[in-house]
Amino acid sequence: MGMLIEGQWIDDDEKYRNSTSGTFVRPESSWRDTITADGSSGFKAEPDRYHLFLAPSCPWAHRTQIIRRLKGLEKTISATLSDRPRIRSWAYTEGIDDIKPVEAGVLELHEIYIKADPNYTGRVTVPTLWDRKTQTIVNNESAEIIRMLNSEFDEFAENDLPDLYPVTFRALIDELNDRIYKTVNNGVYRCGFAKTQEAYNEHIGPMFETFDHLEELLSNQRYLITSYPTEADWRLFVTLIRFDFVYFSHFKCNIRRIQDYPNLWNYTLDLYQTPGLRQVIDIDGIKRGYYGGQSNVNPSGVVPTGPIIDLTAPHNRELLL
Repeated sequence: MGMLIEGQWIDDDEKYRNSTSGTFVRPESSWRDTITADGSSGFKAEPDRYHLFLAPSCPWAHRTQIIRRLKGLEKTISATLSDRPRIRSWAYTEGIDDIKPVEAGVLELHEIYIKADPNYTGRVTVPTLWDRKTQTIVNNESAEIIRMLNSEFDEFAENDLPDLYPVTFRALIDELNDRIYKTVNNGVYRCGFAKTQEAYNEHIGPMFETFDHLEELLSNQRYLITSYPTEADWRLFVTLIRFDFVYFSHFKCNIRRIQDYPNLWNYTLDLYQTPGLRQVIDIDGIKRGYYGGQSNVNPSGVVPTGPIIDLTAPHNRELLL
């Protein structure tokens, strides 16, 4: 998939992504600064200063796109979605400010990383949160970005959204986030990118154990934590919405579909049907990004037509209020 080494792009980053056991290892995000409402962090929350580089297929980027939409921050924080096939890194036909597409009318995301640090070594990922004022990357860790969007831009938010990380439930949210990240969010990748049968076997079981646990949890309550969706729900949702369309077949996560879990599936429909949300869920873009953009998993690049799934079908979750 490629990465930067001291500011130079290399196409083969296999030794950095897989352990000797064949297990996929996700490197830590490199940029970890924080935007605060009062600017005490060095990055002050203000309109028209920050920009998100995203991609339709990426669940980590999708987290930030969803929270940006739900909070009503689309006029405050600009964003671009990757709209060209990956050449090296994520590719865009639109730049930002004086950073313009050059080669073949395309801006590649690694060029942003080199602008921020000409000697950068590491992965080039979405979401990338760019500071237009100081011309640097603030953060590329989705979990941290969604918390900034949740709390630091309230002055500019158009929607009065409940706190997605309420103090009362933080311990529960953190505990559930940790399990879901290890076994589901990242678990699908550990199955899909496994290089040995043993590495695959190690992660496929815990994934479906977590699904079984969530199915039981959701039999008695509408959402994971409280009476409205918190960050835990949205972090899970981005994997659930991709599962039957992509992960079930492309990543060999085919013990059961999410549709085979009545509570989990109705829960997925419930979240998908949140007013205004489906406009930032591009199922075709998700399928193209995985099937067409991961030649290590799908060498032909052929994108399947199906499955045909009605995400607008009625759900029964309001009965659990």
